[in-house]
Amino acid sequence: MRIGAHVSGAGSLDKAIDRALDIGAECAQLFPSPPQGWGFKVPDELAVAEFKRKAFEHGVGPNVFHAIYLVSLGADDPALVQRGKASLVKYMNVAGDMGVQGVIFHLNSHKGRGFDGVFGQVVESIRETLSESPPDVQLMLENSAGMGNHLGSKFAEIGAFIRELADPRVRVCLDTQHSFAAGYDLRTPAGVDAAMDEFDREVGLRHLAAVHCNDSKPELGGAVDRHENIGEGRMGIGAFEAILGHPSFADVPFYLEVPGYEGKGPDARNVETLKQVRGKAAPDAAG
Repeated sequence: MRIGAHVSGAGSLDKAIDRALDIGAECAQLFPSPPQGWGFKVPDELAVAEFKRKAFEHGVGPNVFHAIYLVSLGADDPALVQRGKASLVKYMNVAGDMGVQGVIFHLNSHKGRGFDGVFGQVVESIRETLSESPPDVQLMLENSAGMGNHLGSKFAEIGAFIRELADPRVRVCLDTQHSFAAGYDLRTPAGVDAAMDEFDREVGLRHLAAVHCNDSKPELGGAVDRHENIGEGRMGIGAFEAILGHPSFADVPFYLEVPGYEGKGPDARNVETLKQVRGKAAPDAAG
C-alpha cells in the first residue's frame, strides 16, 4: 500500500515528483495540462526524461494522470464527445511515454438521458479511445458522488462498463468521498466490508487499481462532491482506519485529493496522518 497525493506539474511535469517528495508522498497523481480547458502541449523530451529519472531514483510510484474535467463521454453533443475522446487519447499516449500507469477520468453526466440511454455511447467512446492508446496504459473509471445526473455512483453501473468492455486496460479508481456521498457507509469495519463485498460482486476486486483518499464535507448519502482533510470531515479518522485495514486495499495505491490545511491541496500533514493510520491498521504495509 503506497500513500500518495495529487501534486502540481506546473512549470515542468518532472517538478511533480519534487513536490511529491516535499510532502512525503510515495506516489503521485497530476494533470499534464490545465484541468479546466482543452489546451494541451506535448511535454518536451527533457521533462519526460527527468520525470522518469526522478520517479525511478526516488522510488515514487505508481504514478497516474487525472483527465481534464471537461471529458463527458455521455454528452448529447457529438462534438463534445469527440473532444473528450481526443483529450483522453493524448493523455494515454503521454502516460505511455512517461511510464505513468494510467489515466483516471470522470464518467460525468448522462444529461437526463439515463444510464441505459447513454451506456452504448460511452462504451463505444471508451473502445475508440483504447484503440488509439498504448497497450500497457490503463484507463481508470472513477466512481461519482451521485450529484445530478452523473454516471457511476453505484458500483453496479461501474461493473456494467467493465463487463461490456472486457479489456484488461479498463480499471477502476475508487474515491472514498464519492462513495460515502453516494451512500456507502465507510465509517466502520462492517460498513467497509459491506461496501467492498458489493464492489467485488458488481465490479470485481481485480479491477481496482487506485484509491482517491478523501474525507467528506457532506453527510452520508449527500450526493455532493466536496472533499475534506483526513479525519476532519463527516467520515472521520475511524473510516480511514477501517479502509486501510481492509484486505481489499492491501496492494492498491492511495492518492490524496484533500484541500490541505492551507487550502493549497494535499500537504505533508495529511500524508503523515494517512501514513500513521496505515501503520496502525496494516503494520506490514508501513515499510
